Amino acid sequence: MRTRSQSRNNFPQRETSPAIVEPLRIELPFQEDQFQEDPPEVLIVDNRTMAQFLQAPTEGYENAIVIPKIIANNFELKHGLIILVQNRQFFGHDKEDPHAHIRYFNKITSTMRITNVPSSSIKLMLFPFSLEGAARIWLEKEPPRSILTWDDLVSKFINQFFPVSKTTNLRNEITRFQQRFDESFSEAWDRFNDLLRACLHHGFS
Repeated sequence: MRTRSQSRNNFPQRETSPAIVEPLRIELPFQEDQFQEDPPEVLIVDNRTMAQFLQAPTEGYENAIVIPKIIANNFELKHGLIILVQNRQFFGHDKEDPHAHIRYFNKITSTMRITNVPSSSIKLMLFPFSLEGAARIWLEKEPPRSILTWDDLVSKFINQFFPVSKTTNLRNEITRFQQRFDESFSEAWDRFNDLLRACLHHGFS
């Protein structure tokens, strides 16, 4: 005689299959240089102290104008000549004529003759005293030791304060010049010559 418990054990038992665990795959982006070695970093050590690090730089104070060596003994600019130059300074205003300033400056410096001192050297030393305002700031901003001769200085000065646009305007005034109804012929002639002097490179003959 079979008991109820025995009859239950006669049924075949199902075998539970173990869970299949798939490996985790992680795809990383491929970089061509991942196998290349990084270049070594070069460390620059600053051995200055904090006081030296915070100190203002002392470079860049050289003048733009280079004065040639003067062989004359005991040479110095006369104070009266400096005052004479400063009495008619160039400020760099739009209505100022840089050509007229150079002509006046040449006239003043031509009165000073010193043995073994070239006149060009005297001009290079005196010219900064003839500038003020925007003109003085322009000269101070020129690169150090970038003006070696008087011709260099005149060329840079004229190009700065007499641009191409000003030349074009003056040339147009010259070509369209007419005598005004309220001026005499001599007055018109003087005004015309003033235009020519203001633009010496006008190109008209």
